[in-house]
Amino acid sequence: MPLSERQLAAFADNHAVQIPYDTSPRHVAGPGDARHVTHGLAAAGWNAVSDPLSAEIILASPDLRHRLQFDPQSRTSAWWRLRAEPVGTEPGWYAEFGELVPAEVLAAFTDALTAPPPQQPGPWQQVTSAGWHHEPDGARSPDSMCHIELRPLSEFHDRSSWHIETREPGHGEFSGPRIWHAYLDEHTPAHLVSAFLTALTDRNPLQRGMFERTGHYSAVQEPSTLRPQQVVDAHARRIKHLRAQARSARRQQTKPATIPAHANTAQPAARR
Repeated sequence: MPLSERQLAAFADNHAVQIPYDTSPRHVAGPGDARHVTHGLAAAGWNAVSDPLSAEIILASPDLRHRLQFDPQSRTSAWWRLRAEPVGTEPGWYAEFGELVPAEVLAAFTDALTAPPPQQPGPWQQVTSAGWHHEPDGARSPDSMCHIELRPLSEFHDRSSWHIETREPGHGEFSGPRIWHAYLDEHTPAHLVSAFLTALTDRNPLQRGMFERTGHYSAVQEPSTLRPQQVVDAHARRIKHLRAQARSARRQQTKPATIPAHANTAQPAARR
């Protein structure tokens, strides 16, 4: 089912009455509105395949290779799960994200999934240029609450994978309780990893409503220069872009192969 104008109007109605506050850093900004993710995928042609009366949402890509599950009643810490089935020589992969991962950061990951892979710097370059501290096996945020780690193959791990965690400040060498996590297995395409880490480490604040949940009390909130309608308009522009991108991709897939001009050139009739 495509994204309807009624659904977009509901998003607009919700945000039009919220006074936006610039909230930073992003890793403690809180979950935000999950529709940043689901609206974006629906605009790109993904379809809901879950029970419409269930709290669980399952979206499948047009080619049925990718499947996103959002389960706010999950008994584990992973509310978002994304699976890709293997196709030909391309392996399958799996990623999961906790409840308090900012929806805008996850949306950067899913938006990149619906677009052709761009040429961009590796993920570590994005992270360090944002002021995060590069370490031998990863990076940490300036406040040391969020850690990014690429765990290599070892006798304890049979596959290398990305692990991102935000934790409360601990004492000494001991970390505090976990706030949220993300896990991306080793087959997750590099441009998706880069999109997620770039959005996560972006210094620009995220907008949250006055009484909206944040990930931690240390989140800094200041009245935003944006008006509520500007937040709504930004969402509408993104949806319009994703729709146009999906239409362009479909046209490319259905475009007939170009036939060389000489192939249709009529041959002169043989003289008798």
